[in-house]
Amino acid sequence: MPRLSLVIPVYNEEANLDRLYAEIGEAMNGVTEDYEVIATDDASRDRSWEILKEIAARDSRWRVQRFETNRGETAASAAGMKAAAGDLIFTLDADLQNDPRDIPKFLDALKSADCVCGSRVHERADNWLRRVSSRIANWVRNTLSDEDISDAGCTYRAFKKECLREVKFFRGAHRFLPTLFRMEGYTVVEIPITPRDRFAGESKYGVWNRLFKSFADLLAVRWMKSRQLRYRIAERKGFPT
Repeated sequence: MPRLSLVIPVYNEEANLDRLYAEIGEAMNGVTEDYEVIATDDASRDRSWEILKEIAARDSRWRVQRFETNRGETAASAAGMKAAAGDLIFTLDADLQNDPRDIPKFLDALKSADCVCGSRVHERADNWLRRVSSRIANWVRNTLSDEDISDAGCTYRAFKKECLREVKFFRGAHRFLPTLFRMEGYTVVEIPITPRDRFAGESKYGVWNRLFKSFADLLAVRWMKSRQLRYRIAERKGFPT
């Protein structure tokens, strides 16, 4: 059984997948733990699914699945997490903006935390509107959810599988996993990572996604935190030890 599960949602990334496969293989050469890759194709309209099947045919560590219809990043990520066999789960994008060579850094940080979030220390070469919208989205998320995650938009993360035990997924939940984990009492830390520009293809996110579409999800998380049950048992008798 693999100890590490790399969970990758895929949507129209045909030009990136072969290079992603090679980079993961190179990065994992220096990792002693066994690993698997769970790639979920979110009903891509290009050749992504054909390429994923070719990769899985030549490498048994890759397990691939495809949605019948497009369901979004949260659904593709959740399906991959559900299928994961490892005790430690990594989520990363298929567009090569997350560098697999950072995986050992996440593993080291997981020795003292339950969840490790990547924080991009340098900005990518995005246009000014995309950069500004990302900063505003981070500020709004942290302000309304009473969080301190410096880069909430980065979904390059690693966490113990047990963190998922009580999480109820909803559309857009992938943006708020660190908050949902903390609500269950798990520890969350950040480590610096260096982002890369997209190698090929087009971004799936813009101003609408970052600032407006996720706002209702943010309000839902805020409500959940405000209504969270909090109590401590003062004394027990008769329970098994």
